[in-house]
Amino acid sequence: MVLAELKYNHQDMKRGYTNRTLYINLINNEIKIKPVSNEMKEKFIGGRGFDIWLMWNSLPKDRIVKWNDPENEICLATGPLGASTYYPGGGKSIVTTISPLTGIIIDSNVGGHFGPYSKYSGFDAIEIQGKSEKEVILFINGQDHIVQLLESSDLEDLSDNSHLLTQQLTEKFAKEPTEKEKQLVSVVSTGSAAKHSRWGMLNFSWYSRKRKWASCKQAGRGGIGTVFADKKIKALVCRAPVYDVKRNNPANPDKLKELGRKHNKNIIKFDPTMNQMRFVGTGYLPDIMNITDLLPTENFRFGQHREIKDKNIPYKRQVWFELFEEHTGKGADGCWLGCSVSCSHWVSNYEVMTGPFKGQKVVVDGPEYETIAGCGSNWGVWDPKWILEINFYCDTYGLDTIGIGTGIAFVMECYEEGIINKEITGGLELKFGNVEAAVELIHQMARGEGFGLIVGQGIKRMKKKFAEEYGGDPQFLQDIGMEHKGLEFSEYVTKESLTQQAGFGLTNKGPQHDEAWLIFEDVVRHSIPTFEDKANALYWFPLWRTWFGLCGLNIA
Repeated sequence: MVLAELKYNHQDMKRGYTNRTLYINLINNEIKIKPVSNEMKEKFIGGRGFDIWLMWNSLPKDRIVKWNDPENEICLATGPLGASTYYPGGGKSIVTTISPLTGIIIDSNVGGHFGPYSKYSGFDAIEIQGKSEKEVILFINGQDHIVQLLESSDLEDLSDNSHLLTQQLTEKFAKEPTEKEKQLVSVVSTGSAAKHSRWGMLNFSWYSRKRKWASCKQAGRGGIGTVFADKKIKALVCRAPVYDVKRNNPANPDKLKELGRKHNKNIIKFDPTMNQMRFVGTGYLPDIMNITDLLPTENFRFGQHREIKDKNIPYKRQVWFELFEEHTGKGADGCWLGCSVSCSHWVSNYEVMTGPFKGQKVVVDGPEYETIAGCGSNWGVWDPKWILEINFYCDTYGLDTIGIGTGIAFVMECYEEGIINKEITGGLELKFGNVEAAVELIHQMARGEGFGLIVGQGIKRMKKKFAEEYGGDPQFLQDIGMEHKGLEFSEYVTKESLTQQAGFGLTNKGPQHDEAWLIFEDVVRHSIPTFEDKANALYWFPLWRTWFGLCGLNIA
């Protein structure tokens, strides 16, 4: 059933802008187009700037809006360089909403094709307000210039598991069942755990011919997927028009191509010795963090594996590198066209060990550094096959692996300190290293039952409950609960880095490394040695990272 429909005239981009945004209200099924003014472009540029501007002008000013109020919005935008195929990292989008964890606006940077495709279809940003009574799908048909709000129950047998739902909707909305047409479809969805946890995230898809699979990147932080599920949005789907490299209509295409070629050449030349992003992705980081005593281990109590301390161990013999080099899709396969960073990797034919998909062979998108560190070393888990298991289920259930990683690490320390026990956990022995018990918590969040429901509320709320109901010492819980403003710490031990500590403390949204990822410069490269250097970095680095998010470039 089509609940609402808007036909529009397509207009070409000018200097990276379509000069309009798309607004959807789920209460009255209103769909309308808003203009983008020159002032809006000059002051807010795009991406995160457009999101914040749209929210500022739409949220009520006479009261505090909570995350689950109908007035709360989910806004999604890319910038003037977003959708560019000339420039590496140009496929990024920023998603914003009021966070269920912090109660303030959160933003999350994400790859995949949806942001660029929505721009190709005619919109610089998408703004969704209200709350539907039934689950709906927003379909942006950029080929035929129609936007539709559909009742999802009309599409039979849609899964609550995001990896299956993404494949289903890619097939259903492709114009023809060919790989070429599937590549023109992108899906945004979450999973069943987002309905029961404040750690819900969003998967943004792109169809990879190399993988024969609609893979996903994640807008993970702050519970955006929880808001998405609360609004009863089943999915956003965009079917893009056929694109070409000139569609952005840049002011100076020759200069843009020249700069893009220069950056691409440098990335390809230096990546093998500096980052290995094209070979192993962000999975190259855990070994570096381990060597430099920065890898969160057992709820941030340690900075490295207690049995792997020898800094002279050959790099390729360390914990994670070899596995992810050999088994995660070596070679260039980025999540956006023309991105030479190509940090997106995957594991094919992974056989699931637990839960509803036990025994099935699946594709695992990742794992990324934050998942390896948060759900590996931070839990005292060093077996890579379990990282793949957790990665798969968090993606399909719609859970942020940073929140899950830091949150369950806190639970494990509380268990070992006797604050909680088997009677409270429903029989789960949640000590460090017991990965099977931790994975069961993830399954419980997806089912909406058991101790997983308590854990899924986040560390801030667990600290209060553990003190008031289980007799935990509030000061001790405060000391070991790695959250700020309600947001769980991302996976860096900051005891050796004053700038990373300050960066986590000063970020607008809570301790997320995208605004102040200074630990590498501070401890690994030693490029900011003095207090003055560190203070200056805390000023300019967030501005630089914010600029990336405004323009539609990679900042993660």
